[in-house]
Amino acid sequence: MLAGGVGAARLLRGLHSLLEPRQLTIIGNTGDDDTFFGLHVAPDLDTVVYTLAGRVAPQYGWGVRNDRFACLDALGRYYADTWFQLGDADLATHIFRTDALRHGQSLSAVTRAIAAAHGLKITLLPMSDEPVRTFIHVDGRGALPFQAYLVKGRGRGRVRKIEFRGARRASPAPGVLRAIRTADIVVLPPSNPLVSIGPILSLAGVRHALRTTRARIAAISPIVAGMAIKGPLHRMLRALGREVSPVGVAQLYKDFVDAFVIDRRDAQHAARIRALGMRVVVTETIMSTPAKSRALAAAVLQEVSA
Repeated sequence: MLAGGVGAARLLRGLHSLLEPRQLTIIGNTGDDDTFFGLHVAPDLDTVVYTLAGRVAPQYGWGVRNDRFACLDALGRYYADTWFQLGDADLATHIFRTDALRHGQSLSAVTRAIAAAHGLKITLLPMSDEPVRTFIHVDGRGALPFQAYLVKGRGRGRVRKIEFRGARRASPAPGVLRAIRTADIVVLPPSNPLVSIGPILSLAGVRHALRTTRARIAAISPIVAGMAIKGPLHRMLRALGREVSPVGVAQLYKDFVDAFVIDRRDAQHAARIRALGMRVVVTETIMSTPAKSRALAAAVLQEVSA
C-alpha cells in the first residue's frame, strides 16, 4: 500500500484483519514530516503504527489514545507556538526517532524499530530516507510547510501550487521499488492524491514501477458526493483547476490503476471512470467503524483477486 495518514490507516486496519501481517508492505508518505521543538515528527508513519497497534486516539484518527499534554503545556512557557498538538506518549516516539537519526540510523531503520516496538509484524517503509517536504503555495501567504498550511492555517486560502522540495534529489528508500515490482496487489487508499500520495509518486522510479509491475492495482476515491472524506482535498482540486469528483481523482492515477473504487453516492460517475480504462467498484467507502474498514478492504481484495 502507498499510504498517507488517517484514510490509509483506516483501510489498513481492515486489511490487517484479513491478511497475514507479513503479507503487508506499507510505503508511507514522509512529505508531511516536520521538526517541532527540535524533534523529527513523521505524522503519517506514526498514524499507521498507532492505528495497527490499537493505540490511536479514536476521536481524531491520529495521536495516542488517552494521551496527556503536560509536556506541551510546559513547552508553552518557552515557545511562542505550540499549535501542533503532541501528546506526552506521542513525544516519546519523536524523541526516540530524533535520537536514533542523530546517531546515524536511517529513517528506514528507525521506522522498522518503532513498528517492532509496537508489536507489529508488517513491513513499514518510509518513501525515502532523504528529506522531501511538501510546501503549499497559498494566495497572499507564500509557500507554507504542509503542517503550517493544514494544522495551523486549517487548510484555508486558495492553493496555487504544491511543491515537493527535495524530491528531485531524493531516492526511494531501500525496498520501496522492489515492493511495488514484486507485489501481487497494490492499493492506494482514500488518501489525498495531491499531498499524501503525490509525494511518493514524485520520487524517481516510483511511477514507472507502478506502470510496469505485474501487480493488480486498486485505488479508492477520497472524494464522496463532492467533498473530501477528510481534509481540504476538494478545495485544493478546485483551486488547481481539477474536477472535484471521483473522476478528477481517477484522472490523476489513470496511467497505472486497474480498478477504481467509488462510493455508492457517486455511482453516476462510473461510466466516465471506465472510459479512462479502469474497472469500477461501487460500494460503501466511509470507514467510520472497524467493521466498515474490513468490509471495504474485503471488497477491494475481491476485485483485484478476481
